[in-house]
Amino acid sequence: MCGIVGAIAQRDVAPILLDSLKRLEYRGYDSAGMAVLHPENLTIQRIRTLGKVSQLAQAMTTQSSSGYVGIAHTRWATHGKPSEANAHPHLSSDDIALVHNGIIENYANIRDQLISLGYGFASETDTEVAAHTIHKYLDKNDLLHAVYHATKELQGAYALGILSRKFPNQLIAVRRGSPLVIGLGTNEFFIASDTMALLPVAQKFIFLEEGDIASVSRNGVEIYDKELQLVERPIHTIDLKQDIIDRGEYRHYMEKEIFEQPQAISDTLEGRIANEKLLEQSFGVNASELFDKIKRVHIVACGTSYHAGLVGQYWIESLAKIPCTVNVASEYRYRNTVVESDTLFVTLSQSGETADTLAALRKAKTLNYLATLGICNVAESSLVRESELVFMTRAGIEIGVASTKAFTTQLISLILLSIALARRHGLTTTEENQIVHALQHLPKTLEQALTSAEAIKQLACRFADKEHALFLGRGIEYPIAMEGALKLKEISYIHAEAYPAGELKHGPLALVDKNMPVVAVAPKDELLEKLQSNLSEVQARGGELIIFAEKNTHLADTKESTVIYLPEIHTLLAPILYTIPLQLLAYHVAVIKGTDVDQPRNLAKSVTVE
Repeated sequence: MCGIVGAIAQRDVAPILLDSLKRLEYRGYDSAGMAVLHPENLTIQRIRTLGKVSQLAQAMTTQSSSGYVGIAHTRWATHGKPSEANAHPHLSSDDIALVHNGIIENYANIRDQLISLGYGFASETDTEVAAHTIHKYLDKNDLLHAVYHATKELQGAYALGILSRKFPNQLIAVRRGSPLVIGLGTNEFFIASDTMALLPVAQKFIFLEEGDIASVSRNGVEIYDKELQLVERPIHTIDLKQDIIDRGEYRHYMEKEIFEQPQAISDTLEGRIANEKLLEQSFGVNASELFDKIKRVHIVACGTSYHAGLVGQYWIESLAKIPCTVNVASEYRYRNTVVESDTLFVTLSQSGETADTLAALRKAKTLNYLATLGICNVAESSLVRESELVFMTRAGIEIGVASTKAFTTQLISLILLSIALARRHGLTTTEENQIVHALQHLPKTLEQALTSAEAIKQLACRFADKEHALFLGRGIEYPIAMEGALKLKEISYIHAEAYPAGELKHGPLALVDKNMPVVAVAPKDELLEKLQSNLSEVQARGGELIIFAEKNTHLADTKESTVIYLPEIHTLLAPILYTIPLQLLAYHVAVIKGTDVDQPRNLAKSVTVE
């Protein structure tokens, strides 16, 4: 979602803020802006532009913007259309400048109250009410207490960065449901939505906890809890190297991240298996004791992570033979959920800050679940801190909005969880050894699959003039077909749907013609013959078939179909393998279409609002 950065230093912070905004571009945005406090006359210099950070940089070459205290922002529109007027920072009476990530749910009521007090509004956003509310309290309070009183009125999930010309040596940061970190330098300090923004200027970070308000000056950082009691938060040292966020030889981050998957999976497996057996302590020191009691599993996630959860459902029920349900987080949080005894609640999130998933976790902790398990890629995230058991996916930084390696490493996490639970329900040592052996060889198998990239690139040309596509899979491959359709629509803007292949005759077959490419995943499993019959139905209607299959499936090119062969693989791990060509297909179609692959329109990397 939106990206926040701020700085207070003994040098000009404008270049630092601009560079930090560039590092937050992966989160998705539609406008950008900056406010810097002039060091001499203490006026707030604000520059805002619609579009990319590069346009903000261009505007800064013609407008004065330098100072020792500043805040900046990339906006992803929620309230009000993308425009310069709606871009952050927002001001109140030229005394307060504020940037905001999240949603203020009661903004309409507060807005009416502020208008009655004489405040005017220059935007359509919910953010402007926060600036005016702080200003309302500023006459009788210092900046810290004005912000504290304002937060008592503001309802929702949000993070704020605030500066004031009346308090020129202070920067205030607030966390209420949206992530915010403080970077520690030498007599200079920074705030940001995540650590990546601050890589060149800080390696030590404080992660604000829920309800925290931080007062930042050149002399140091003071942190207060939601009751304004002074508290201490741990300092984390993060040694992130610059080259991990460079594209290198790749045209886009998404392409780079697709090809990083063998290494990401190897890293995720490292230290989690030994002697062809799973080490259960990977899930937490008391994981084994809890796993002994689990009789059912409930998985909750959003988007791509939801598709991973659906694959996990197949694995858990087939291996562990215990019930597993999967829900979309945004729906779960508003359901009257019936929780059966001894249920493990599992959340999946790349960022660990996904608003709906976090809300679901917090709801679950009030219910009768045996334990909560968070599967996540960010060690310092809220999801990790608030879950009882944790499994880190070790995918590394993922910049492309369309998730790739985060998805496949989530699948690795779920197959390991399935093995752990299956041990209690009949999985033999021999069977476990076979699965773990296959997992150890999976990175090399994926490397072989990636050699099909050139063939898939040629295949992608067929989508150049297409507006619709259909994805088919059966059994455990159906969620992979769903993920393939999601990837195509996310970055190429082609309308794509996924169906269980057996459902073709129940409606979708009516859509099939020469203008509707049909993509099928066809591993060699017990449903292959059934799938072949479904594909014959497509061919009989003149549909253009693209099939991803193993060489020994006896599927071959015909006038109506093209087959891309993949290496042989253990049946259980086929979903991970078949994800790769679908990612490559979506990527190359998007390149042909000329879309913004890494930052597709209307989407954000980390969805931190409902």
